[in-house]
Amino acid sequence: MKLAVHCANLTWPGGAAALGPTLAAVAQAADQGGVSTLTMMDHYFQMEQLGGPPEPMLEGYTSLGFLAGQTSDVELGLLVTGVTYRHPGLLAKIVSTLDVLSGGRAMLGIGAAWYDREHAGLGVPFPPTAERFERLEEALQVCRQMWSDDDGAFDGTHYQLAETVCVPQQIRPGGPRVLIGGSGEKKTLRLVAKYADACNLFGDDPTEIKNKLDVLDRHCANEGRDPAEIQRTVIGGDNPLDDVDGFLRRMEALAALGIDQVWTGPDVADPVGSVEQLCERVLPRLAEIG
Repeated sequence: MKLAVHCANLTWPGGAAALGPTLAAVAQAADQGGVSTLTMMDHYFQMEQLGGPPEPMLEGYTSLGFLAGQTSDVELGLLVTGVTYRHPGLLAKIVSTLDVLSGGRAMLGIGAAWYDREHAGLGVPFPPTAERFERLEEALQVCRQMWSDDDGAFDGTHYQLAETVCVPQQIRPGGPRVLIGGSGEKKTLRLVAKYADACNLFGDDPTEIKNKLDVLDRHCANEGRDPAEIQRTVIGGDNPLDDVDGFLRRMEALAALGIDQVWTGPDVADPVGSVEQLCERVLPRLAEIG
């Protein structure tokens, strides 16, 4: 099983002046320690459960461009971009640029968006849920087209592009890996089956995860897709360093269901040191699972 690091809570020691150097050091520790994927959030405001708008939140793709220059091997992405945040043509261009400048290490994490407060706060339209999912599907189609040899028009219900030109093309063959976040059974997991290279589920309860994966497999059957083509990942909540053995037992149970990557975050009190400890104490044992 692979270890991924997700930088969600940026209330780190030193305040704004220290954020750049600390984030660089976190990324370097992850990169040098063998972490498979490093992700940031994609929000305008910090989420309520992590303190809300008074707490720091960096713009996602600017941050990834910075981290591309600080690292050499780790995959870089956002967990996840809300479809409402950027026009899909611009999003495809941004992610392909990241892929080129990072040497083929970009990932597109995307979802239907949910945080209405940040949209209202910055004056960004926030359509109803059904429309956001329609837009998500079209955005996935736009990205796939822009990362292909087809530079013609795209004529959708919500998005119309006269030319899907994307030069230079991405380095990773077929385009950056696409991960769809969320576990909604009717819409999200259907889109995973149809368009994605990976899913991202929440928590570590084996029964709940198995139920979601069973739903995903049924959607794959309906789409004529081999379920083995889709990487199954989870994002956990607890700090693995609090109980390494217990964490690994939970991961063994998930690996038996097909999960092969888990995200966890740095400790806010010592973000760099905690990532170094994850790489030393957790990653080698986690790699033996599966």
